[in-house]
Amino acid sequence: MRRFFCTIAMFLFIVPSFAQTQKKGYSIPVTIKPFKNTWLYVGNYYGKFKNLTDSVYLDNNSKGILKGDSTLPQGIYFMVSPDHAILFDFLMDAGQHFSLSADTTQLSNITVAGSVENKYYSDYSRYINSHGKQIQDLQTQFTTAKTKQDSATIQNKISLETKAFDGYRTTFIKEHPNSMLTAFFQAMQRPTAPKASGKDSLAPFFYVKDHYWGNVDFSDDRILHTPFFEPKLDEYYKYYVHPTPDSVIKEVNYMLLSAREGKEMYRYLLGKFTDKYINPEIMGQDKVFLFLFNNYFSKGDTAWLTQKQKEFIFNRAYNLMANQIGENAPDLNLKDSSGAFHQLSSLNAKYTLVLFWDPECSHCKVTVPEIDSMYFAKWNAKGLNIYAVNTGEEYTKEWKKFINDHNLGEWTNVMQTKEEREADAKNQVPNYRQLYDVTQTPTIYLLDDKKRIIAKKLTVQQIDNLIDEKEKITTK
Repeated sequence: MRRFFCTIAMFLFIVPSFAQTQKKGYSIPVTIKPFKNTWLYVGNYYGKFKNLTDSVYLDNNSKGILKGDSTLPQGIYFMVSPDHAILFDFLMDAGQHFSLSADTTQLSNITVAGSVENKYYSDYSRYINSHGKQIQDLQTQFTTAKTKQDSATIQNKISLETKAFDGYRTTFIKEHPNSMLTAFFQAMQRPTAPKASGKDSLAPFFYVKDHYWGNVDFSDDRILHTPFFEPKLDEYYKYYVHPTPDSVIKEVNYMLLSAREGKEMYRYLLGKFTDKYINPEIMGQDKVFLFLFNNYFSKGDTAWLTQKQKEFIFNRAYNLMANQIGENAPDLNLKDSSGAFHQLSSLNAKYTLVLFWDPECSHCKVTVPEIDSMYFAKWNAKGLNIYAVNTGEEYTKEWKKFINDHNLGEWTNVMQTKEEREADAKNQVPNYRQLYDVTQTPTIYLLDDKKRIIAKKLTVQQIDNLIDEKEKITTK
């Protein structure tokens, strides 16, 4: 019996099947009191997800056997009650033939026989439960301390308990260097920043960054099946990687190359980075996705994808290739309402705003007048021209009426008819929607005097702020 603990909606990459090609399988007798004559479930971590991987039926004596013909991925697993509450964690080691006993009224005394890794894990769990309660009690005392001396004393005790945690892990790593728990300890560790010196205030930051992944093997699929790998990964990219595309690309490429030997880890990281940068939150980071496409997807690293997924990734890449920040904007040569052609590259302006809009788009009806107001109030005087493309090819009358009603005559107002678009498609000529990745309206690009893309997909306020900053730099 197999069920899912939660629905996984990861962007493109379906979680790999847990059925492996190995022949050993697993057999784990379990006794979980007080459950009787009911199903319990077993799940594991997969990055940020929790998945149910199997189930076990407990008889009238609270006993059952968790078994399967194929070996499960190694990592941290959890037992789940009939109402889908996580009861406790345990390790799925390489052997996968051990017994497990527990009583939900005393979960601190879980018994595992036949697995050295689980003995280590049980010892560690008892240690952190005991010392964790001590720290929690001390923190409560700290909040109610009445004097500075009391606060300092309690804080010192908290520091000592925290150091004891680190000492436990450090000692274990030295004594059991080849243990799975050692790999987990190394993966969860975060380096302690040294004190800043007067000469280099950024030295602590770079020390942490340089040692953040010390002793972590990205090809080790086991660390993917833990609850702490994904948060640490997200923390690294949030706080220690500069958001410029080139900086992100350097980090992403290093991790992917390091994870090559790990089948699950490699696929997961490639899927995670694709999901994050295919439609990024920060402008310009779609360059990271294009790097992934050019260096991984286009070179055949797509064997596990469906045809539909491949088509989506390839089409998305083709739509982004022509409109990268800093590159020359694709030239357009479209007709105005009288049939006269106007070429984008022929506009002589310090700045060119390329606007794709639809007269029947509710958001456009608000944004376009705002752009016109800013154009007359500030932008025209700063050398900005507007090349406005009507994307609503079936609304020609509405387009002309909107231009007249809102006095947009100073703009270069153009469009492409359906017949012209279909002719381009027949001749395999990309249209403006492909060249400028126009998937919604309004879509706005800002170009410099050489028609290079300064920024894209901006709000009106962002455009105004960007032009002001550019002007300040020019003045200086």
